[in-house]
This record gives sequence, C-alpha cells and structure tokens, in this order.
Amino acid sequence: MMMSWSWCKTTGRHEAEGTKKGSSSAGRVAAWLLLSPLLVLVVLKTDFLPTVSRTDTGLGNAKWQQQHYPHGPEAVKADMGGSASRLTCNLSNRHSDTCTMEGDVRIHGRSATVYVVAAASNHRRPENSTVTVRPYTRKWEQETMARIREVTVRYTPPPAPFGSGVIPPRCTAVHDGAPAVVFSTGGCGTNFFHAMSDLVVPLYITAREYGGRVHLLVTDYRPEWVAKFRPVLDALSAHPVVDLDSDAAVRCFPAARVGLESHNGMLAIDPTLSRHGYTMVGFRDFLRSVFSLPRPWAWSSSRPVISRPPRLVMVLRRHSRALTNEADTVAAMEDLGFDVVPARPEDVADMGRFARVVNSCDVMVGVHGAGLTNMVFLPHNATVVQIVPWGDMKWACWYDFGEPVQGMGLRYVEYEVTAEETTLKEKYARDHPVFTDPQSIHRQGKAWATFLDGQNVTLDIDRFKAAMQQVFQSITTG
Repeated sequence: MMMSWSWCKTTGRHEAEGTKKGSSSAGRVAAWLLLSPLLVLVVLKTDFLPTVSRTDTGLGNAKWQQQHYPHGPEAVKADMGGSASRLTCNLSNRHSDTCTMEGDVRIHGRSATVYVVAAASNHRRPENSTVTVRPYTRKWEQETMARIREVTVRYTPPPAPFGSGVIPPRCTAVHDGAPAVVFSTGGCGTNFFHAMSDLVVPLYITAREYGGRVHLLVTDYRPEWVAKFRPVLDALSAHPVVDLDSDAAVRCFPAARVGLESHNGMLAIDPTLSRHGYTMVGFRDFLRSVFSLPRPWAWSSSRPVISRPPRLVMVLRRHSRALTNEADTVAAMEDLGFDVVPARPEDVADMGRFARVVNSCDVMVGVHGAGLTNMVFLPHNATVVQIVPWGDMKWACWYDFGEPVQGMGLRYVEYEVTAEETTLKEKYARDHPVFTDPQSIHRQGKAWATFLDGQNVTLDIDRFKAAMQQVFQSITTG
C-alpha cells in the first residue's frame, strides 16, 4: 500500500489505493480472457475488439466487463493517414489510467468523448468498444478522483453505410501533424507540491518526446494553473492549450494519449519505465532551460576558487509548521558563514522569479511542506535540509522529499524536531499520546490536523546550528 502525507487540501484525508476487480461478461466464449484483479490491460486493435464498460461507485469498487469478438485477418485501415486504427488502455498503473490511440482519432471536448474510428474498408464491425478514464494521477484517492471529469474513449465502427450504432462526428478541425495529450487540472494542482508531482512531472514524461509538436487538451480547466505553468506548457507544446470542456470543435488527430504517464513515488521518474529513458536530473535540466537558470552546479570546494560564501535559501512558512524563532535561525546560519536568503510566502508567489533565486543557492532549508518542492530549481549537487516536525513523521517526510532527492542529483539532510522544539508542548501535557504514543494519533486519522496543521516549530538553535555546521563543512571542504 502506498501512503503519503501530501494529501489534497480539499480532501482532508488520505485514501489507500484500491484494487480493481475484473469480471467477464462473455461467458464460456471469453473465459480465457479473465484478468488478474490487479491487472486490467485492454488492447483494442484490428483482431481484438472487446466491449468495456465501467461503473464507478468509487475507485476501489470499479467493475469491469469484457466481451471478445473473433475476427478474420483482414487489416483495418484508418480513415485518417491510411494506417491501422488502434487503441490500447493500461488500467493497471497505481497512479493513473491511460489510453493511447492512433489512426482516425476524433475528440469532442464538450461531450468529453474520444472516437477511434475503424476504416470503412472493414465493415464487419462488432458493437462499439468503450472505456472511461479520469485523466489524473492520484487514482487511489477516491475523493480527489471524484472531482475529475470522465473522458469516454470509443472504438467505433465506420460511418454508414458500413457501420452501425454510434456514428462518429465529422471533423471540424484537423491536426494532421501533431498528436494530442488529454489531461485534467481538476485535482490538487493549487498546491505546488501536487502541481509538480501530479501534473508537471507526468506531463513531461508523456509529452516531452514530441518535441513541441503536440496539442495539450485540458479538462477541468483551471486558468490560474495554466497561467502559472505557462512557461512549462509552452516549452512542451508549440500550440495553444485547449480548454476541452468548453470546446465545441471536433478535433481530429493522427494519434492521442488520454491520461498522463506516472511512475511510482512522488516527484519521480523511473528511467526503466520511461519510453525514452527520462530522468529527474533531465527534468531539472529541462526546467533550467525553461526558466533560463544560469547555474548547473552548486558551490563546491573541488571547483575553482569562488569569491562568495555558500548561499542558503530558507523557506519560511506561516499559519502551520512555521519557525517561531526564524530571525534567530537566520542569524545562526549567517554566523556559520552562509549567505542566507529568507523566502517568505510572498517571496515564492512568482514561480519564475523564485526559481532564479533558488538556482543561485547551494542549500535549501525548510520545515516539511510544499515550499520544499522548489528544490527542483536548485543547481546539481546542492543540499536539501528538511526539518521534520514532531509526531513520528519521519517516514512520510522522507517519502515526499527525501526519496525524490536521490533521483535529482541533490544531497539530502534531515533534522528531526524533538518534543522540546514543538509548540504542541503548549497544548498537550507530556503524558498525552501526542508525546507518548504519536502513532495512536495516526491510527485515529488525526495526524494531519495534529502534527501538520496543528504545530509550529521553535528550533533549538545550538542543536540546529551543530547540524548545519556539518552541512557547511561538507560543502566547503568536500
């Protein structure tokens, strides 16, 4: 089971990943097609055209029906491009369902329907084949996914006189030279951590290979999200982003992907799963290019003499997990020899400007929270220092930021807050389970409210300074 404390703010709780249970409706004819409950992989092409229907009463209780129709060996030629129309849907990934298709692909935004049209030359068509996808990458979180608009993908017969059933609409806009990628911004994208982990990284994995020759079609369109990440979107696509929900056109493409490819973990790319061997180091190089960041490498004693001290950006929070003695902390870091840049919430609002600030630094320090996601803009070999709040939060904090650092070409240091450094001691007696048994708070489902939203941190300056002294020495002495 995958767990993470980086929930969507609107859900209020974390849902464990569910499993899908497959069932066959084809009886004896399709018995050999029964799938494992943990793997549902639908392949729709010339000689295999199942009918797939999905009833969503919650992602953990999805029911699937498949029916198999045998066909002769006759090749199916697409109405567009003259190649075989084909559709493949992978529903086994824990993060996201995805469908890829090529041939005659017609997308009608307002109805959220994608038609993959068989060739007129093959009129021996079965009834329509259909699958629905919620194109977002947190499919184990039921409440999050309930907010995502379903996109229906239909493998349809050709238009009359050969076909029957659903008649695919005529194209009103033809995009011969570039495929489409369909995804949703309706999940957790207002949180910067989720914007990067749930959307930007998966979008990079999915769309980067097209070298800008791809159309981005967005359902659950959020103008503020598109505006914020406009530089990234423009780097991935040479075409305007389409608000799919309000789009009346029938857009026709030679190929399309519905849903974003997403790998296990947060802020993660697995090169062994990427079709082109993409890595998080490569993703960070991509961001450096997008935002014209000048520094590829951090301060290092092994490099030529540098006229300035190592620079440290301190990500400061408000309302929760804030440093109550931030001025003393900044002064202590300056005493060690760091050039300190305090970064308050208002300082990080402009992503492009703050990316340049972060890229000028060699160390990032902050209490666990979305602000640490800005580590993607650090130069290679820089150091991330995560302050872990009280409450047995070590593993969750590691999962969100510690583990991803390893794939980014960065260094990682962890500072775990003691009971003497949390403001929870002002709310609870020392014999309260908050201190004696933090895991009992986790089991009650109160960890978020208690340990994340419910505490601030007053650092033991001497203790923290000693930890940061080691960081300073590791940088300046190699």
